[in-house]
Amino acid sequence: MTTVTWSHEIESSADPAPLFKASMLDWHNLAPKIWPDIVVSSTAVSGGGNHSIGSVRQLNFAPGVRPFAFVKERLDFIDMEKLECKSSLVEGGLIGVKLESISFHYKFEAASNGGCIVKLTVTLKTLAGAVAEGETESTKEGVTKRIKAVEAYLLANPTAYA
Repeated sequence: MTTVTWSHEIESSADPAPLFKASMLDWHNLAPKIWPDIVVSSTAVSGGGNHSIGSVRQLNFAPGVRPFAFVKERLDFIDMEKLECKSSLVEGGLIGVKLESISFHYKFEAASNGGCIVKLTVTLKTLAGAVAEGETESTKEGVTKRIKAVEAYLLANPTAYA
């Protein structure tokens, strides 16, 4: 087993609070609407989708988009005032295939020129004998596309998530 931690920053012209709400808290509802070719549906598995610690939501992907059909994500930590949250994949994706665990820590900070910077720290632990080569870049790319899709939605719908 190998544990790897890496960081990534994404600049956005969207305000931090609406971007946090849309991309983190309501992503399971918003994704099928703005990314239907990637995320076809979602469900609250536990916790009723109410953003409580321990709640789990499932995102179902379009066939052929990913090498897996779904991911189940658990909310591990949230600070609404600091616009910060931590989540972990608990099933699906590469869990049990290449990875024992993977967690995502997001922090949304106001940028001096307006907009915000999304700071992401990812920690993953591979299964014994597994290599997660290429996962860092594909995860960075996926998260960046997610944030940019929400940013475009918010810029086109400025009262959404205000």
